[in-house]
Amino acid sequence: MSARVTVAAPARLHLGFLDLNGGLGRRVGSIGLAIDRPATRLSIERAARDEAEGPDAARAGAHVAALRRRHALSHSYKVRVETAIPDHVGLGSGTQLALALGAGLRALEGLPSDPADDALLLQRTQRSGIGAAIFDGGGLVVDGGRGGKTVTPPVLSRMNFPPDWRVILAFDPDLKGVHGPQEAESFAALPPFAAEASGEICRLTLIQALPALAETDVAAFGGAIARIQEIVGAYFAPAQGGGAFTSARVGAAMRGFARHGAHGIGQSSWGPTGFAFAGSQAEAERLCGVMREESNALGVDIRVCAGINHGAIVRGEAPEKKTP
Repeated sequence: MSARVTVAAPARLHLGFLDLNGGLGRRVGSIGLAIDRPATRLSIERAARDEAEGPDAARAGAHVAALRRRHALSHSYKVRVETAIPDHVGLGSGTQLALALGAGLRALEGLPSDPADDALLLQRTQRSGIGAAIFDGGGLVVDGGRGGKTVTPPVLSRMNFPPDWRVILAFDPDLKGVHGPQEAESFAALPPFAAEASGEICRLTLIQALPALAETDVAAFGGAIARIQEIVGAYFAPAQGGGAFTSARVGAAMRGFARHGAHGIGQSSWGPTGFAFAGSQAEAERLCGVMREESNALGVDIRVCAGINHGAIVRGEAPEKKTP
């Protein structure tokens, strides 16, 4: 049993849905990638009274209360959120916070790890399973969507992301993506998704993206992701201002990166965060350099990050030994 537990949970990119048609009895399915920044980092320890501080403190406190009821615990807890993934920008902030608290509390109280149970309790895998899968093991993940008996979408593939590749992120500091009740309403208002489009996405994933990842072919991988993003972006355009990107500024920046040789441009989830891939750190720096003036003029923040092939890091600190 630890006196204090710290958890570092990675952000995730949502690279696309597999099947929004549902004609085969399963719906959604997703492709996702764990990235090394931004990240949610927090600590949890027993305390005389419940206390939560830092970014997203109110939501953290509510999650701890639900977890305490679930495990019939009588203690109070102090949670300190040191850093948080920005919320509602398409990087999985809510799932990573919830699962980090679940893992931290379990480690603190000597309970077995169970991210799937924590996700179900805290209502995190209602559509996509990649957030929980990435918290658990990192890498590039494909989940199988939801069927009639699904509790948590099953992980169909988990592959290591090449350590030399880099991800370029583009942020619009003035926008948030669709979330909450508005997200559910937006999904409900969209027309049926064409079975042919789902078929193309599944083929691109299985026969192009995953083999390209295995063979470290960034151009082929990026080509598959870019086409998936075109299909999905066109479908969601009516719910996000008429375009494939929620932020017109991010869209302009990502098209600029593509002109200069970046691979696989797209938007993570509802955005507004955009992404592109580069085959090396040097190539990512070159791309950011040639795009710096244009990005600044657009008011878009650019960052470079890497994929990571491990899940959240949970560490316990032993109680201090009392001197006799």
